[in-house]
Amino acid sequence: MTTVEQRTPATAPGRITDWRPEDATFWTATGARVARRNLVLSIFSEHIGFSVWSLWSVLVLFLGPAYHIDPAGKFVLTTVPTAIGAALRLPYTFAVARFGGRNWTVISASLLLVPAVAAAVVIRPGVSYGTLLVIAAVAGVGGGNFASSMANINAFYPQRLKGWALGVNAGGGNLGVAVVQLVGLAVLATAGAGHPRLVAGIYIPLIVLAALGAALWMDNLPGLRNDGRAMRDVSRDAHTWIVSLLYIGTFGSFIGFGFAFGQVLQVQFAADFTTPVKAAYLTFLGPLLGSLVRPVGGRLADRLGGARVTFWNFTAMALGAAVVLLASAQRSLPLFILGFVLLFVLSGVGNGSTYKMIPAIFRAKCAEETEARRLSGALIGLAGAIGAFGGVLVNLAFRQSFLAYGSGTGAYVAFIGFYVLCAVVTWIVYLRRSARLAGV
Repeated sequence: MTTVEQRTPATAPGRITDWRPEDATFWTATGARVARRNLVLSIFSEHIGFSVWSLWSVLVLFLGPAYHIDPAGKFVLTTVPTAIGAALRLPYTFAVARFGGRNWTVISASLLLVPAVAAAVVIRPGVSYGTLLVIAAVAGVGGGNFASSMANINAFYPQRLKGWALGVNAGGGNLGVAVVQLVGLAVLATAGAGHPRLVAGIYIPLIVLAALGAALWMDNLPGLRNDGRAMRDVSRDAHTWIVSLLYIGTFGSFIGFGFAFGQVLQVQFAADFTTPVKAAYLTFLGPLLGSLVRPVGGRLADRLGGARVTFWNFTAMALGAAVVLLASAQRSLPLFILGFVLLFVLSGVGNGSTYKMIPAIFRAKCAEETEARRLSGALIGLAGAIGAFGGVLVNLAFRQSFLAYGSGTGAYVAFIGFYVLCAVVTWIVYLRRSARLAGV
């Protein structure tokens, strides 16, 4: 049998016939180098996917009076890609085993050309709102890339390095939310608010590079299979829905605020943000810090326990939302920005700590390690998909609040209540002495 050791990874990517990451000799000789190459290319493709998914969080800043779209309509334009991306996460998770990690990365990266090219060609004053909705919906394909990328990289690394590899992969992808904000800022500062198509156009060559890189240098691993039974089994476990609720509060907040923050600034503090470029100067900061801090949540969970970190993190998120509510009532822009940045950072910490709870829950519940791993992998995919729908809820909350009250007050109250609920659920299910699971 032809093995990885018998070929040069740089000259024959894509044709692995034997993969044994738990074999220390194999890993040192060849496996680590091959896995690292695939990780780098996976991060790049996922990063571009997140940027395309978040593209409309920037494009709506360019849609001035000439487009005749009110704030509620703009929130719909950011809600639609969030929902489509969340829905695609489950099929994208299964696609890796069905088509191969390399093959699916090429396909998923290439699909990003559709929303990018469409936005670059179509967006201009006079375009119908329905057309914009369709293009925004297609941008949702970028949201699925996270799930397939995580499933693929998970298979490359040995158990002892999976946490690090998945954390780096997720963090690098999440940074796409911040980077697309910086791209939008650069376009606004140089070309002006009349050129939204440039933002999408910048990503077209990067998408081509991501697809080519995957085609030339990534690998398909042997023996990958979809475990539909694991998904069915895990869907019957109450902890699946509890953890998914918590992930709605963490990742859902991160992606939802990433889409909505620029619009909220423009609408609620219109006197301070008379041009889109002024809002764009601030919109990238929260997603950037939230992405960078994600591994911190995992490390804290390793040391203190995932449930404990998650409980205190939700408590702090409720306080952060209260700061935003107070700042909104007092119309204090510095306090408002401070509160939102705090929410971004805490959502990043919570992403890491909540995900770390998943394997700990099943290690405590399952007699066999292999069964725990099987169910943990299924829940990671399912929770990732459900959690992304939190971004939809955030944007809908803002839309309804601005329609009903003319401000985000109603949304901020809802966020406080939800974070308190998540903290209470975490304490009741995982921290009470009578209910505590060992190691969670």
